[in-house]
Amino acid sequence: MSLPTFRQAEPRDTARCYEIESTAYEGDEAATLTKIATRIAQYPQGFLVMELEGELIGFINSGCAQEVVLADEAFKELVGHDPMAPNVVIMSVAIAPAHQGKGHTTPMMRAFVDQMRRMHKSSIHLMCRERHVALYERLGYRYIRPSDSDHGGMAWHEMVMEL
Repeated sequence: MSLPTFRQAEPRDTARCYEIESTAYEGDEAATLTKIATRIAQYPQGFLVMELEGELIGFINSGCAQEVVLADEAFKELVGHDPMAPNVVIMSVAIAPAHQGKGHTTPMMRAFVDQMRRMHKSSIHLMCRERHVALYERLGYRYIRPSDSDHGGMAWHEMVMEL
C-alpha cells in the first residue's frame, strides 16, 4: 500500500477540494466553492492537501488570528485573518468518502501540525462534531467546551492544541 503525500494547495485544487468538502460535510455546513477558492488564494500556507497515488483525497484548511473566536462565521471567509498571528483556526478537515475510515486523518493531521510548528505557531483551534471529539483527543487536542456556533444547524465542540 502506498503512503499519502502532502503539499500546499494550489488554485487548480479548488474544484476537487470543493467536491470533497461538499460530500464530507452535511447540508450547509460545507464551505462553498468561493470560500475554498478564497482560502487557497489568501492563505495557501494553511491549506494542506493529501494525495494518494496522485489523487487528491483530503485536505485541512485554516486561518490565523490574534484572538480566536471559533463561532465567528465571517472568519470562515478569512475576514480578520492575519497570517502572522500565532493562533491557527482549522476550518475544514475533510477526507473523500471513498477514503474515509482508512486511517488517513491521523497522518494528515500530523503533517498539518508539523507544518504549523515549523511556522512557529502557538496553538491550533478547531470545532468538531461530538463523534470526532475522541479522535482529536487522541491526536493531542484538549476539549474546551460546547461551542456557541450553530453553523449548519449543528452542535459543535471547541478544542485546542498548544504547540
